[in-house]
Amino acid sequence: MISRLLLILLSSTFAGTAISAPEQKIVDGITYQVVTTPADRIRIVWKDDAGRQMHSLPEAATWLQSKGLKVDTLMNGGIFEPGGIPSGLMVQEGKELRPVNRNDGAGNFFLKPNGVFLIGTKGASVIATEEYPPGGVKVVQAVQSGPLLLRRGKIHPAFNANSSSRLHRNGVGVTKGGMVILAMSDFNSPKFPNLHEFARFFQSMGCEDALFLDGDISQMHSGHDIRKPSNRFGSMIAVVHDGSRKKGG
Repeated sequence: MISRLLLILLSSTFAGTAISAPEQKIVDGITYQVVTTPADRIRIVWKDDAGRQMHSLPEAATWLQSKGLKVDTLMNGGIFEPGGIPSGLMVQEGKELRPVNRNDGAGNFFLKPNGVFLIGTKGASVIATEEYPPGGVKVVQAVQSGPLLLRRGKIHPAFNANSSSRLHRNGVGVTKGGMVILAMSDFNSPKFPNLHEFARFFQSMGCEDALFLDGDISQMHSGHDIRKPSNRFGSMIAVVHDGSRKKGG
């Protein structure tokens, strides 16, 4: 009885400050690491205050923490070019650092429709590139990638449910209620998803819209692993909370 009471008290004391570790979800026999978060806890980053590129998850963690934020989870953002340059739109703290890319080309980024994940004055959304900028919304943060996995509940028309192209992948989706879903296939999954299965995963999480971010190099760090060395990326998506928040607050 005493042990149970102690556990309840500890859970109550740290509930407001506990780091939200990714949950493990299994869909279609594929294991994913998943974080569900409100839009106001998302930060999309590429450059620091001096305009220097941040290439790694620990670099992003250090910079965000210098701004008084506690970092719960970090994951790489959209596809990028050599030198860590985002392949398309990049908006950070209301500033457009890279313009939207409407060009045609080869590879996942250019598999139309591609899209944009954004946080704006009306919350989070994933939209097709051709729909950018959204009307009546001030965009505060955004990253472009491709292809779209889901748009208005429909799977990308180019995806083949029987595709044998099974790769490590990460992506982002937005639920009907406006929650952001960050997901990455687990490195220890018995198999990796094809793009059709990856889209179905986001459907299973209640997403109407979702965007493929990147592939083999993708990583997600949380908790004590936030500062662990990572691959080099062109943008990063963080889940944060106010570092000044008191325990239980």
